[in-house]
Parts: sequence; C-alpha cells; structure tokens
Amino acid sequence: MNPSLKKSRESVDSLNESTASPFPDEVLEKVLSLVRSHKDRNSASLVCKDWYNAERWTRTKLFIGNCYSVSPDIVARRFPKIKSVTLKGKPRFSDFNLVPENWGADIQAWLDVFSKVYPFLEELRLKRMTVSDESLEFLAKSFHGFKTLSLLSCDGFSTDGIKSIATHCKRLTELDIQENGMDDIAGSWLSCFPDDFASLEVLNFASLNSEISFDALERLVSRCKSLRVLKVNKNINLDQLQRLLVRAPQLMELGTGSFHQELTSRQYAQVESAFSNCKHLHTLSGLWEATSLYLPVLYAACASLTFLNLSYATIGSGELSKLLAHCPNLRRLWVLDTVEDKGLEAVGTSCPLLEELRVFPADPFDQDIVHGVTESGFVAVSAGCPKLQYVLYFCRQMTNAAVATIVRNCPDFTHFRLCIMNPGQPDYLTNEPMDEAFGAVVKTCTKLQRLSVSGLLTDQTFEYIGKYAKNLETLSVAFAGSSDWGMQCVLDGCSKLRKLEIRDCPFGNAALLSGLDKYESMRCLWMSACNVTMNGCRLLAKEMPRLNVEVIKDEDSDDYADKVYVYRSVAGPRRDAPPFVKTL
Repeated sequence: MNPSLKKSRESVDSLNESTASPFPDEVLEKVLSLVRSHKDRNSASLVCKDWYNAERWTRTKLFIGNCYSVSPDIVARRFPKIKSVTLKGKPRFSDFNLVPENWGADIQAWLDVFSKVYPFLEELRLKRMTVSDESLEFLAKSFHGFKTLSLLSCDGFSTDGIKSIATHCKRLTELDIQENGMDDIAGSWLSCFPDDFASLEVLNFASLNSEISFDALERLVSRCKSLRVLKVNKNINLDQLQRLLVRAPQLMELGTGSFHQELTSRQYAQVESAFSNCKHLHTLSGLWEATSLYLPVLYAACASLTFLNLSYATIGSGELSKLLAHCPNLRRLWVLDTVEDKGLEAVGTSCPLLEELRVFPADPFDQDIVHGVTESGFVAVSAGCPKLQYVLYFCRQMTNAAVATIVRNCPDFTHFRLCIMNPGQPDYLTNEPMDEAFGAVVKTCTKLQRLSVSGLLTDQTFEYIGKYAKNLETLSVAFAGSSDWGMQCVLDGCSKLRKLEIRDCPFGNAALLSGLDKYESMRCLWMSACNVTMNGCRLLAKEMPRLNVEVIKDEDSDDYADKVYVYRSVAGPRRDAPPFVKTL
C-alpha cells in the first residue's frame, strides 16, 4: 500500500477525461490481476484513470507498512475486494524497548471497518500491533471464511484469544504465533480445534512457554494431511517429536522441541528413522538444549535443508562442524556466537551456496563473557561463501581491514548489519574509527538496500553513505556521528531512502530539518536520545503539514525531544495517541 494515496488520487483526478486505456476493461483487469508486486501495482494505478480503476477493483492483497499512514476508512473506499492484509504498527525500535507501553497500533479499529466492507477477509498478518483477546474473538466470529493469522512481535493478548481462533475459524490453514509479548496462560487452546478440523497447513507456536496437551497436538497433526509447517515449543521432547514426524512425514519446515532427553537405543533409532523419512524438509529450527549426543539423528534429513535456524541452540564449534558437513545445500544459517570463530570457519568450508548468515549473541549483556565471534570468523565465512547477500553479525571486535576483505569477497550484499556490541568501539588493532570499514561496504556493495552501522564512527562514514549508497532503503544508526553534517550527507545523497532509524547520536535540529524535501518520500524517521529540540520539531511540522510529527518528551529533558517519530500520512494526526505522545 502506497501511503501517499492522497497525492496519487489527485494525480489521477487531474488526468484528462479523454485519457483512456487502449485495452478493454476486462482485458486490463485480467492483466493487472496477475501483477503481484505492490510497487508495480501502485505504479500502474498512476498511468491513467482506467488503469487506476482496474487496479482498484483487482487488488485482493494489501500491504501497509505503517498502520497510521492511512486510515481503515480510506483503505475501504479505495479497495473494495481485499482478502489479505499485512499490517505493521509500532516503530521497529519498539523491539529494543524504546517505545513505551500503550503507545498505540491497536488492531480493533481496523477490524471494525473490515468486518463491514471485507466480510470475505481470509488472511491477516500483523507485526508490532496491539491485539487484545476481545479483538481475536471478534476476528474469529466476524470472518467466516478466515484462513490465515500471523502474529509477529505483537502484544496485548493471551492464549485465551488463541482459543477463540481455534474454536471458531473452521477453515483455518495457518496459525503462526512468533515472539509476541503475550500472556502465555496455558496450552489448552490446542484442544479447542473441532474434532473434524483438518485444514491446517501451518502451525507455529515455538515461542510459547506453557505446557500444551500433547494428545491434542498429536490428534491435530494426524488429521491435517496438508500440514507442511510445524514449529513446536521447547516443552515437546524428542520422543514426542518422533511421534509427530511419523504422522507428518510430508513436513517442509520443522521447528523441533527440546533436544535434551535420555533416550534408549531403540528410541534413538526411532527418532533417527523419523527424520530420515522426512524427504521434503528444507527448513529446520528449534533444537533447544541440543547436545552432541543427539544431533546425529538429524544427519539423514540434512541433505535437502536450505535453512537451518540454530538461534536457540547453544552448540559449540565441533557440533556445528559435524552438522554442516551434512548440509551441502544450505542457503540460510542462523547461529549463536557460542559456535565461535572455528564454527564459522566450518561454515566457510561446508556452505558454498550460503546467501544469508545471522550470528546472535548468546548473552548480549555479559561483558566478561569469554566466548563469541570476531572478525576472523566473518572473514572465513566470506572467503568460502561468495554468494553471501544478507548478514546480521553480532561481535565484540572488528577491524577496518577485515570488513574491506569481507565485502571484496562478497560484493553482492543487499543487507549488511554489523553490530559491534560495545558502543563506540574503534578498530581494536589500529584504534582508528570504523569509517573506512563502512566506506568499503557502500563503495563495493552497489546493491545494498539495508545497512546497520556500529563502532566508533565520525561524519566521514555518513559522507561515504550519502555519496555511494544509492540503492539504500533502510539505515539504522546508534552511538555514531560527529555533527549534523553526517545526517545531512545521508538525506542529501540517498535518494531511495525509506526508513531512517537513529538513536544516541549527536544529531540536532539542523540535521532534522535538512530532510524537508525527503520525508514525504520516506516511510518514517525515528530519532531518540539525540539533540533535537521541541522548537526544531515544531518547525518541521509547520513546514511539512502532511507529515505526522510525534514527540515523546521526558519530564526532565528540558526543551529536548527525547523521541521523535516522523511519518507521512493521508489520514492526518492519529486519534488514539496516548497522553505521553504529543503530535505537532
């Protein structure tokens, strides 16, 4: 969904009435119904009035990257036949607890409108939205053909709300509950699916902690013959997992439970056999408390794996090396830094097709921790994985030379997110800022779309970004920069920038106001703990009336705006802002 709908509508209305499509309406609508890209559909709607109307009537899927960029009523008037909605709410920095509770992004206002205009709604995917149990019950009872619910990083609900979905959504094919701030009361919701319910294709409750009824889960898995994704929580043991795999050998994605259990030799053989019978498995995750004793049961299923998520498994380099030797087709790998540099060396040796690597800290708050990864492991991966395009790398030390080597080995990065965990840390060998490291990234990786910077950085880094990162869409900055000039370089030079996220930087009013001609083409700007004042925010709001400029101001912050959230909207200021959010 292009949030600049108002401008688009004005463009269409200004077209000469004689401007018409050379195609008959039925042909044009047939062609546009085959266009899947949101961006392409938005562009098509601006060609002429006929194309606008054809796109309007043929769109069935909607993506809204900011729930306050448009109102439910505006959406309903524009698109009458929507069946699938993806909706994002709070700013991304809410994942770091920088957005206070009760900030907003409640789904109920959207459901109220959807129930009237889209009674045929089938799919709802929510990210960082506030969802109550009452809203989930309303959803379950209002849309009788509802099929898909995905909740990622949402809050406000409990397993009682999930009970409503299980009880009333008779045609449900997907229930995906991931990393939500929910009240995990009990696992009895699994028993609420009707006895004749058999349509489920995706079930993910890996992030829930409560005990569940395994008998109910086993019966459900047995009935759902089209189940292709199953991700269970850590309360499922290996013996229970084996029983599930026997009933669902067709699985393509599996999230295991705990891999820590005393097994007899017979049980071990049964688990191994169950994995070997999963011929279509391409994604494996979970493996809580995995040990070298039981990891070998996976070997028979590893040959077809393209995605291995070990972000819950505190395994070492030896276990990882043995496992990866059986994964020749791996494209995506997520691990904890307990694998250390030796484990990453094994990645470089065993995974030549790797395209995505994420290395998470096992304990990001322990500064005295001895294990972890360094620049050495990153260089080793880049040497053996020339197709690497996406990296998220948490480490405690890095050098400019290492990053230059990495991007020289892998010039096709589209996402480069380097997180040196000690804020403001320089190149530990030369004690120089990390400017040349990120300079090398943006100079070499011409396809770069997303960048997260860290370490000791001066304005030189941002001059490099503005000059060379011409395809950059998302930039995340923390504890970096020297002056307003750095942010000005980015806003002046990065013509495709859509999201700019900044925290704990010296940027002030001059930096904020340098983006006056940029913000309407962006999705959002977030600034927190910077040097922006209330007067600077007021001036921005005055100069750009079509932007929503929201400020969260601490009592003791004098005239400084503690948190600033700027975004374009065709709906005007939001009506549900809490008292601590001031809209200018």
